[in-house]
Amino acid sequence: MVSFNIPREVTMRELTKTKLRDQLFERRQRLESAISDAGEAADLVRLLREVDSALGRVDSGNFGTCLVCNLAIGDDLLAENPMAQYCLCDLSRDQQIALQHDLTLASHVQLALLPKQNTRFAGWEAHFRYIPAGPVSGDYCDLVPRNDDTLFFLIGDVSGKGVAASLFMARLNALFRSLLETGSSATAMVEQANRLLADSAIPSHYATLVCGKAEESGRMEICNAGHCCPLLLRDGDVAPVESTGFPLGIFDTGPYEARTIDLAPGDTLFLFTDGLSEARNRSDQEYGTDRIADFLRENPGLPPQDLAAACLRDVNSFLDGEPQTDDLTMMVLRKT
Repeated sequence: MVSFNIPREVTMRELTKTKLRDQLFERRQRLESAISDAGEAADLVRLLREVDSALGRVDSGNFGTCLVCNLAIGDDLLAENPMAQYCLCDLSRDQQIALQHDLTLASHVQLALLPKQNTRFAGWEAHFRYIPAGPVSGDYCDLVPRNDDTLFFLIGDVSGKGVAASLFMARLNALFRSLLETGSSATAMVEQANRLLADSAIPSHYATLVCGKAEESGRMEICNAGHCCPLLLRDGDVAPVESTGFPLGIFDTGPYEARTIDLAPGDTLFLFTDGLSEARNRSDQEYGTDRIADFLRENPGLPPQDLAAACLRDVNSFLDGEPQTDDLTMMVLRKT
């Protein structure tokens, strides 16, 4: 038997190309569906052509090659934007340092938008973890105590990664902070945010989101716009809070529906982005929602901060050294 020693970087490059081709094909299917539902929108058609062009480069063997220097575009850049056709070859050393400085400042600005950690308010205790995969994140996380003894909580995920997604995240933050001043319900705020984003958003970007309102009595209103279903931990049992609508920024019409649940002291709501549920190990196995639910059942008594820390240890053990490829956010709310 003859054995061949294929360089690992070549093998990884082919795996990356296959994975990105799958992502492009999935994006093409979503665009075709959106065009079919919304009619032939010029921006959506343009994006479809860009995806087809990228798929053509994959099939011809030119995918991932810079049009300027003809060298390989970095896998990290391709992961953020599978349609990229240029690397940073035309930037001088000073320009690259300036770009890194800007990214560092952007990261600091984004972290400043996060809510106060370990919030305790009106009979609720909350803790979150916000872990970008790169310098900036497309995940959205907020906790807003209000004067009427209600606690609003939001968690979301912008399509894509990198700077563009982080700018969309910052817009979500500003938008919902403004809508909170109106005193509207969670559902009304999601509907209004969707209309505003659909009117002016970049067609290639949208956001999934959960917006919730927790009252001192334990009653909670939850409106889900295409996001991962929150998990309710109660008496050692875990159940998803089912309720979903379209992600924000795709269609300007709704309507969105809310679920109302009542939490007793000790009950816990666990929210997360797909950076947790879709984390994959070296064997390409997905961490998955079922594993999250099993973890919660096994650790019902941990305080919110300890529960989040233990969950991160569990997913890191599952990854077994495989790098984080997507932004990861989780939020734990407990009725005290």
